[in-house]
Amino acid sequence: MIIAVIVYFMTVDIETKEPRNLSKTMNLQIKKYMDRKIFIVTPKEKEQTNKIILYFHGGAYMAEATKQHWKFIEDIVKDTGATVIMPDYPLTPKHNYKDVFNMVIPLYKEIEDKIDSNKEFIIMGDSAGGGLSLALLEKISQYSDYKLPNKTILISPWLDVRLNNSEIEIVQKRDKKLNKEALKISGMAYAGEGGDDSYLVNPIDGELSNLKDIIIFTGTKDILNPDVYELEKRAKEVDVKVDIREYQNASHIWLIDKDCEKEVIEKGYKDLIELINN
Repeated sequence: MIIAVIVYFMTVDIETKEPRNLSKTMNLQIKKYMDRKIFIVTPKEKEQTNKIILYFHGGAYMAEATKQHWKFIEDIVKDTGATVIMPDYPLTPKHNYKDVFNMVIPLYKEIEDKIDSNKEFIIMGDSAGGGLSLALLEKISQYSDYKLPNKTILISPWLDVRLNNSEIEIVQKRDKKLNKEALKISGMAYAGEGGDDSYLVNPIDGELSNLKDIIIFTGTKDILNPDVYELEKRAKEVDVKVDIREYQNASHIWLIDKDCEKEVIEKGYKDLIELINN
């Protein structure tokens, strides 16, 4: 049975599909880029603002965007008037990180070149998409012809697929959502052969000295939380500030899955919207 499941995922190219019940509050365009879909969401009822958000969804690098992701994006568009661009990037185990970055690096450049100077460009990602966002930022910061975004917002980011931080075992006892060993399997598939130590897979190891305006939303019931503070430590060593917004008793991507206390969800979401709008 397990072998059959593995073979299935190796042969089927999983992709994010258009939401079944498109909300009356947003418009959706679907474009093709390198044989993958790019979803462009704009407000229908609210006036469009100058915010452009490039959003990378999570899912352990192996799952497509969920209905919760679509609802989250809908809410952001409704409450900020932003345009959200969500790429359907290649997923593991059929693809690995090289395939992902072969797509997202030129895509970033193409989007950046089309953005007027009066627009505010934001990169945002959750979980694996948060790790992907930071790795992309580290990569493009090495190129003189690439401009960095105005803000980078990471929600419960997966910063190190090796999950070697000793603090993870402590947090695992209160994290009922993520399992370290299961995540490591997905992380190995994403890394592929020889990618285990690449900073594009583990952005915690990447070059941080050229980065700025990084904001992280993280919860104390998330096994990925300890690596957020390890990243902050490494950033301080090169005089880079990481703005950490930690929420007590918040689980992994609680802002999207809305699976913890109502007040924690509402506080985190309110802070996020204020951050985008300001």
